[in-house]
Amino acid sequence: MGIKGFQGTSLLDFPGRIASLVFWGGCNLTCPFCHNPALVLAPEDYPDLDPDDLLADLDARKSFIDGIVVSGGEPTLDSSLPAFLEQVKALGLAVKLDTNGLAPQVVDKLIDRQLVDYLAIDLKTSPERYPELHVGDVSVDRLLQTLHLCTQAQVKLEYRTTCVPGWVDEGDIHKLGALISGAPLWVLQQFHPAHSLCETARETMPYPPERIQAFADHASSYVKQVIVRGI
Repeated sequence: MGIKGFQGTSLLDFPGRIASLVFWGGCNLTCPFCHNPALVLAPEDYPDLDPDDLLADLDARKSFIDGIVVSGGEPTLDSSLPAFLEQVKALGLAVKLDTNGLAPQVVDKLIDRQLVDYLAIDLKTSPERYPELHVGDVSVDRLLQTLHLCTQAQVKLEYRTTCVPGWVDEGDIHKLGALISGAPLWVLQQFHPAHSLCETARETMPYPPERIQAFADHASSYVKQVIVRGI
């Protein structure tokens, strides 16, 4: 685990803002369609970045960036994350966290301590299929706890689902939609197979754009706004 990469600036993952991207290694899922498999399967192959050096770099950039996007891997696995984000917030920078939602106690702490401004939670597939996403145990109850606490969270919130054939279809959209009914934003993303973790996923043909738009039409009956990305 630990901070594994720091990448320039981006407008893509922090709506309306310029943000620096910070990546964590390690994950509590091994999704076959994961697009960052190296960070999941072999994080030890990448040296940890020194947090003090990274904070100094962020301090130097803060005149032209608005915040950071914390992604992975799964950042919530690192016990040092809250302390790091406290230092980021002390620089006057906003924080967006990308997470799979399987560490509700961490998400709750970050929200309670006002260490996250924008929360993006990945919804991978129907809840009953989550045990298929990892070689070890997966507690769906933890995901449900995170979804529940987010109904009261005073942060900007989006849910997002990558539309992977074999993992997401109309039935899954309805099941997930029922779980997040009333949410402010649900992003449906096109699947890009090239860098997937498993060979079978790399050989999977993505849905045509019109199929994903049909998913979006179904999703719109559950949430306030639906956005389609990547088509």
